[in-house]
Amino acid sequence: MPAISSKKPYRVGRSRTGLGLFATRPIKKGAKIVRYFGPLLDSKKKKDDAIENKYLFELNNRWTIDGSVRENIARYINHGCRPNAESDVMPRKRKVVIRAIKNISPGEEINYDYGTDYFKAYLKPIGCKCDACERKRKKKRAEARAERLRLKAKAEKKALKNALKNAEKQAAKAREKLEEELKLELKRSLNGKAAGGKANGKLANGRLANGKPANGEHFNGALSNGHAQSGGAAGKSAAAKPRASTKLRTPVTAVGPQQQASA
Repeated sequence: MPAISSKKPYRVGRSRTGLGLFATRPIKKGAKIVRYFGPLLDSKKKKDDAIENKYLFELNNRWTIDGSVRENIARYINHGCRPNAESDVMPRKRKVVIRAIKNISPGEEINYDYGTDYFKAYLKPIGCKCDACERKRKKKRAEARAERLRLKAKAEKKALKNALKNAEKQAAKAREKLEEELKLELKRSLNGKAAGGKANGKLANGRLANGKPANGEHFNGALSNGHAQSGGAAGKSAAAKPRASTKLRTPVTAVGPQQQASA
């Protein structure tokens, strides 16, 4: 790194792209900062025309400054898409001076636009790393993150909506199934009661109920509603009466006339 006088308003320091030139004192707009210098190359000479490096500053179609020498402090100035300085080219004097186009504060990096040809050849393939492009990329990254978060939130909201919808469908199906089961259970219960009533002899419309006559029908030969008896029950009653009369007639037949007279 070359030595720089303390009287100079700049210093060489670390930058985002490597080394850069930084202001050490306020630099006013229009003030000369540093001269870009080096050996002059004549494009008419094959030897000079064959030289290739990143520090060639073309003055015109013939003359080019080879700024690769270490004494050229201006070579440390990086490209900027929104620069605070510019190159003042003087072809007749074969001289280039870097001037401020804005007020530059201490600690601020000095930069100027290298031009379209240099940008396409050297910077575009790797991507410009100046502050303006970095801010632009940062903004794009922030917008991309915001868009991803928006899409993620939208997807989560849609998934939640679908989940709620599916849950409602399942709940409706469960309610329908439960209602069907209750209906079937109620139907089986009613059918069971009807079957139990028939088994216990409970009939409607005047038929037998628990062995008791209904609506005046007979049960085991006995009439309901005060009608006469018939069948086995009546026979049993009739048979009982002769036996009682037999018991009464037996002592009558045992007593004769003579016994009555002696008595």
